[in-house]
Amino acid sequence: MISRRQLMSIFGAAMLGLAARSRALDTASSAASVDPLFKDPFIDVDEWRDAPVRHRYVHGGFKGTDALFSMYFPPKELYQRRFFQPIGAVSGNEYSAQHPSPLSTVTQENPSISFAAASGGYLVESNLGSKNMYPLPDHTIEGFRTSAAVAQYSRVLAAQMYGPHRPYGYAYGGSGGGYKTVSMAENTTGIWDGVVPYVLPSPMSTSVFSIQPLAYRILKDKFPAIVDAIDPGGSGDMYAGLNAEERAALLEATRMGLPPSIWFMYERLGYGPLAVLIDNMVEWDPTYFDDFWKLPGYLGANPPESLKRARIQQQTTLSKVVMSDEAKKLGLPLPMAAWAGTPIPAAIKVETLPKGDLKGATLYFKSGAAAGEKLSVSSVVGDMVALGIGQDAFKFVNSIKPGDQVLIDNSIYLAAQTYHRHQVPPANQHFYIFDQFRGPDGKPMYPQRPALLGPRYAALGCGSHQSGKFNCKMIVISTLTDEYASPWNADWYRWKVQGVLGSRIDDSFRLWYVDNAMHNALPYTKKDGIRIAGYLGVLQQALRDVSAWVEKGTPPPANTSFKVVDGQIQVPASAAARKGIQPVVKLSVHGGVRADVKVGEAVTFTGVVEVPAGTGKVVVADWDFEGSGDYPVAGKISPDPSGTRATVTTSYAFSKPGTYFPVLRAGSQRNPDGTLHARAMNLDRVRVVVS
Repeated sequence: MISRRQLMSIFGAAMLGLAARSRALDTASSAASVDPLFKDPFIDVDEWRDAPVRHRYVHGGFKGTDALFSMYFPPKELYQRRFFQPIGAVSGNEYSAQHPSPLSTVTQENPSISFAAASGGYLVESNLGSKNMYPLPDHTIEGFRTSAAVAQYSRVLAAQMYGPHRPYGYAYGGSGGGYKTVSMAENTTGIWDGVVPYVLPSPMSTSVFSIQPLAYRILKDKFPAIVDAIDPGGSGDMYAGLNAEERAALLEATRMGLPPSIWFMYERLGYGPLAVLIDNMVEWDPTYFDDFWKLPGYLGANPPESLKRARIQQQTTLSKVVMSDEAKKLGLPLPMAAWAGTPIPAAIKVETLPKGDLKGATLYFKSGAAAGEKLSVSSVVGDMVALGIGQDAFKFVNSIKPGDQVLIDNSIYLAAQTYHRHQVPPANQHFYIFDQFRGPDGKPMYPQRPALLGPRYAALGCGSHQSGKFNCKMIVISTLTDEYASPWNADWYRWKVQGVLGSRIDDSFRLWYVDNAMHNALPYTKKDGIRIAGYLGVLQQALRDVSAWVEKGTPPPANTSFKVVDGQIQVPASAAARKGIQPVVKLSVHGGVRADVKVGEAVTFTGVVEVPAGTGKVVVADWDFEGSGDYPVAGKISPDPSGTRATVTTSYAFSKPGTYFPVLRAGSQRNPDGTLHARAMNLDRVRVVVS
């Protein structure tokens, strides 16, 4: 379970007071100035290390603050006068050292330290000014001031090590780290020369998290058929067989920007981010949860039968508390608060477990030391109720005991599922996914709450709101199967930049969309890898491209071409038309996307891999015929003379009946060197029905 603090930081920035913003800009606006909060650095570790590559490791911080940093300097012969700075979504630890960044999760041979060294730079990271994950009073410290101070001090050490010079600086961060990266670019001058924000949220990102559990509640029994319809060789009609309520829920979710391709993992999406938003929703807008069940215009005032059936209100007795160490052994999901290692309650058993779906329900403690407090239910596994533990729960969660009386009530969770309908921003702010909730007169169709909470949530993460005005080069990476930062968010930020730069936008800004990639840089599980290729290689190449843009004046490849249809980002089918840098893979079986064959019959597969002009060559193509996620068969590549188009052909015979989705996964590289660095991946699938 994600903590409330993590989610706030994941989608971290928005409107702070102008006074706070002005004060921060005064202290961190130029490379020549020194932020008075970070004027006294110290070093407590300085040593050479051999893994993962030879480097000098320096650890330290700034006296009088909780800010810490780690720096990794390569030998002089590898250094090319630049550094790379990953920006974490949450504070608390130096990012790669304690919470590995996407650049350190591929293989042991390819961590962020070795990528930086292989790219001619040293790596810089910090804990963003805090030794825990909870908000600092001044959000600019976490948002950009700590990162700026660490970047500046790294230049001092680099000059001492390599000789007098000014290293070029490149920052990159994803999700909440992406929001911080944008804030850094927009609120400083002369510190970073280029930035690569990826899977970027917007100030209204948190407002759409209610649609996921709404769709899950109404459609969870229909998702297998929905997924089958949009899979290769399916009917193509994901609305087939749905009743009016189900069809409306799927349409609403799609128009809100949720890519239909995410629903293959629907069981993991039923609660998710909303779990860590509800407490603040109750605190900031408490009357909503009464209004929902009473006032006209809210779904609960005249609930459909499905909502009536879903509501659970039952009192029972806590019979067992399961600590996090035991829960881990049992394979139960752990709240993020347990990741630090200190045992805390992670699950409970109750004497009478209510029927129905308890995901998202609230546990109200009616007796015992925790009387008057509440926790949320992240999931139910067997007879175990897994807990969601946010920041406020730490003051009482260890006091819950067997024998405590608890009320299990999911009324808040159910009400929260349509909160987005009552959070419609002004039409001129380009949040077009909310247009579905406007009437013909352009006004909201549903009652609106007193304030938009999305920007308020976002304000906790990076200390500013996105203005589109930055002082460096920027490449934004967004993914087309993103389950949390839907693809429209990046287009919204592009719109903000366009408003500032106008016709000069291509001089400083690129937006690349990546197909078959989710919020995480790599597939979450091996099984996910038969659908998801990830965006790691694209991110790495973007870092190299932004440095070439800055240092050599070499423009990066063109923006990805796309159009927006009902909240969905749609890209062209061919690599030449799509642009960006990701290869396009097209797989066929017996000349189509589906084949019906017999056991033992040879099946012929043909794959075509195309790379956008000037972005690299096809270097790898691997097969997974039976969905293991291992890609056990290496394809023989037949490239054209340019290396930008390759054909892969093979045959395979299935030994058992069933429905299979064979996959061809291929990759391209700008400058193939035999490593995994900067290898852009994509895949395609077909359907084979074996009888």
